[in-house]
Amino acid sequence: MTRHDWTPILSALMILCSVGVATAQDVPADYQHVLTTLGKQGDFKDNVLKVNIPRNDIKVTVAGVATPTPFGFGGWVAMTKATDGNQVLMGDLVLLQDEVNPVMSALLDNGFDVTALHNHFFRDEPRMFFMHVHAHGTAADLARKLKPAIDRMGKQPPSSTAPAATTTANPLSTAKLAQIVGTPGEQTGAVYKITIGRGDLNVAEMGAAINARMGLNTWAAFTGTDAKAAIAGDVAMLESEVTPVLKALRKNGLDVVAIHHHMTNERPMIIFLHYWGTGPADTLANGFKAALNELGKHGNATR
Repeated sequence: MTRHDWTPILSALMILCSVGVATAQDVPADYQHVLTTLGKQGDFKDNVLKVNIPRNDIKVTVAGVATPTPFGFGGWVAMTKATDGNQVLMGDLVLLQDEVNPVMSALLDNGFDVTALHNHFFRDEPRMFFMHVHAHGTAADLARKLKPAIDRMGKQPPSSTAPAATTTANPLSTAKLAQIVGTPGEQTGAVYKITIGRGDLNVAEMGAAINARMGLNTWAAFTGTDAKAAIAGDVAMLESEVTPVLKALRKNGLDVVAIHHHMTNERPMIIFLHYWGTGPADTLANGFKAALNELGKHGNATR
């Protein structure tokens, strides 16, 4: 091949390299350092850095149903800038039973607040727990202090022999699910997840807006087939919305598996509810929609 013949290829490579650089620059430099320190991937959107901490090392079943990691075992931490120039950090870590106390100690020893510890499921194997964390500081300090807790995850293999979830193409009619719920979702492997923010609520901490990317959201994850699906999710509610949402879920045959808070000292108070169910996918979506319809119409329960 002559030197002239290489010209189109070299030009294409230069374009690809420039695209890669542009993409990398989408994440501010101080946040890039966070990803490097933690050894994790993430993205920057709506003024929030979202760091992904999925538990791909664990194969979980719920009531005998093999559940892919995106179905509800993708941990995360998020950062956004406060008015004092520091960062507000919030997150949700997915832990095995034996990891809970070592991770909690590592967090507390490094100045983090543990604001909630709870289950998201019944009859899960192995048993999984979810720990909400909170902190303030510079991006670099928060990453450095979080790293010891992250390093304590995945050290002990779970005692489960649960089969791996299949990763074949999703046989769900996702367009129909999106139509029922009224919001499109995202496909990750065999899981279709619909996430809905609470834009009707004005929640802030230290001047930083607590938005959907910071964890103030309601979601539903679907896996399986149209005829035989599973749903799991989380509903973010005002105090006045809790009972109406509970009634809607139970009336539609969905199990409530946990009710708890994710934050402390926030105003208005936000309560989170985790649910689970199996059945035809459209029936599950309609049950979720019934609960969703109760949000935003029962008053603002501030005191």
